[in-house]
Amino acid sequence: MINIGIVGATGYSGVELIKLLLNHDEVIITKLFGNSSAGSLIEETHPSLRGMISLQVEQFRPAALEEIDLLFVAMPSGQSMQVVKEAVNANVKVIDIGGDFRLKNVEEYKRYYNHEHTEAELLSSAVYGLSEWNEQEISSAKLVANPGCYPTSILLALLPLLKEKLIESKNIGITSYSGTSGAGKSVAINMLFSEVNESVRAYKVGNHQHIPEIKQYLEHFSGVETNFSFVPHLLPVTRGIYTTIHTSLKNNIDETEVINAFKHNYSSAPFIRFIGTEIPEMKNVVNTNFCDIGFKIYENGTLVLFSTIDNLVKGAAGQAIQNMNIMFGFQQTEGLLKCSKKQSLQIK
Repeated sequence: MINIGIVGATGYSGVELIKLLLNHDEVIITKLFGNSSAGSLIEETHPSLRGMISLQVEQFRPAALEEIDLLFVAMPSGQSMQVVKEAVNANVKVIDIGGDFRLKNVEEYKRYYNHEHTEAELLSSAVYGLSEWNEQEISSAKLVANPGCYPTSILLALLPLLKEKLIESKNIGITSYSGTSGAGKSVAINMLFSEVNESVRAYKVGNHQHIPEIKQYLEHFSGVETNFSFVPHLLPVTRGIYTTIHTSLKNNIDETEVINAFKHNYSSAPFIRFIGTEIPEMKNVVNTNFCDIGFKIYENGTLVLFSTIDNLVKGAAGQAIQNMNIMFGFQQTEGLLKCSKKQSLQIK
């Protein structure tokens, strides 16, 4: 059994981590950390956890790391760096669900996240946690940078085709839609129910913080230089991401070769559901760690890819647990195929 701590335990990703980890037979949730909720019981802040777990939320303190084997850090970008440093120095494995350790270039980080990076010396040792494409590196990692939700849906769809050089790598058009939980729990007028309900809007066009992450890891895992546009949209739903990608097939590439590329790269990937020429629906992945991928080919050689995930599971907490499983030698599916299982009471 391994002892788990969660920093940011009362946020959307933190609570999702708790619910999923309660299904995991190889872990014990030992410590929950938060700021404004410190001193309260987790089920007081989140009544949905009543009858599942009763544990006090504490202010994070380095001394508590002595009781922990793995620390999940689910804090807004710009806030996790010191906590991650403390854990690494204490020889505690870390999975950072925020964006502070995904980019290798500190200037790009500053430009897109609007923060100075104070722990740049850790960036070289941070392993990108795209489970299906970086398993070997993740297995020996001490610090894993969990991918962003949008990049997860995009990378998983594009990488097999870029790697096998079946598509043109220039002028790729990416359009993604996200539920409102992707923005976290911070209060903003444009996120109020009356502002988002019955509407769809694009946002951060051309300057979204996930743009350099998408580019960095498309090229890292495929070995191909890319050029793309990325337009994110906000949907009036709580959770889920739906991505549509337009690109061009190279000459003489047909449907069979596209299918074979996905089968070849994902034949042993338990959470990739490639459905061929069917079009996936977001409702089929909500509350799961699956990524559903489909495609269509136009007569003019245009390829349209469809990819959908749950932003709080495969796009955050679920992928983080999948990475934890890889790090500790568990089955990747452990704790992630029983999302709706009734939990037993755990009192710490």
